[in-house]
Amino acid sequence: MLPIHRTNTWLPDVFNDLFFNDFTPRVSNTSPAINVIESEKEYKVELAAPGMKKEDFDVQINENGDLHIRLENKQEKKEEDKNTHYLRREFSYTKFEQTLILPEDVEKEKISAKVEHGVLTIDLPKIEQKPAPKIGRKVEVI
Repeated sequence: MLPIHRTNTWLPDVFNDLFFNDFTPRVSNTSPAINVIESEKEYKVELAAPGMKKEDFDVQINENGDLHIRLENKQEKKEEDKNTHYLRREFSYTKFEQTLILPEDVEKEKISAKVEHGVLTIDLPKIEQKPAPKIGRKVEVI
């Protein structure tokens, strides 16, 4: 005969029902969405980062010539009240790193980045290539 192990599980379920419902979705541990767009004159990288500021980003070209994007944000929500104690306390920490191998035709000295409306946009201009001159000539038949 096996011993019976009784646990009081009603308390966590009450709090889970209170905090995790249709009105307060669970936190997702997924990476931000990245779009890469190519036009005739440039590549554009868009990274979804709602609520992030430009200070949260570090964008670099590494020693191999690759684009390295780093995002880090830490927030702690504190509500101090001496008459209450915490049953649940929320901490928020976001960290993301991504390295993208750049094509050979990117002009690395002219890369720029900006954050606007929750989207990091990195502009990667292409090297301007002058069209090869058209050379016409007569080929002598021997």
